Amino acid sequence: MKLPKQKKCRWCEGDFMPRNSFQVVCSPSCAVNYNRDKEVVKKVKTMAEGLKTHSDYLKILQVVFNSFIRLRDKDQPCISCGTTNKDIKYDAGHFYSVGAYPNLRFNELNVHRQCSNNCNMHKSGNFAEYNIKLPERIGIEAYQKLMNERNIPLKLSIPEIKELIKHYKNKTKELKLNP
Repeated sequence: MKLPKQKKCRWCEGDFMPRNSFQVVCSPSCAVNYNRDKEVVKKVKTMAEGLKTHSDYLKILQVVFNSFIRLRDKDQPCISCGTTNKDIKYDAGHFYSVGAYPNLRFNELNVHRQCSNNCNMHKSGNFAEYNIKLPERIGIEAYQKLMNERNIPLKLSIPEIKELIKHYKNKTKELKLNP
């Protein structure tokens, strides 16, 4: 049987010989302080969660959604120019821009893998080519559906945004597990 190695206390940072491999503090008084500190950190996190605004949640959802799109389309060429260069960065490029059509911001039919530097940044989404290739990728019916949905308003509440964050995190996790 192996003897435990000397550890550094997580509270007072003094060296001690643990009685078992799970012991992280040197004494009962350090344990009380360490656990109290963990509770404070938990409370601060809970309070910070309560201070997030609608905008904060939308930003989080945008990051999670874009990650999902890039992973979903990882084997697809750029929707606009068709490049498959593995040495460049790809974005989740919106066909209808978020500024003009915020209701389509999280619509999977509206967002596809797009080369970052060339099409998305320098050519402002390369709309002309995107418009030609989008019906080929998603089909005419889905394209028509997207065009019809562009003027339907969408107002997400914070609970709905949280649910979408969870939904896209799960979809991303699923894609990572089943490539």
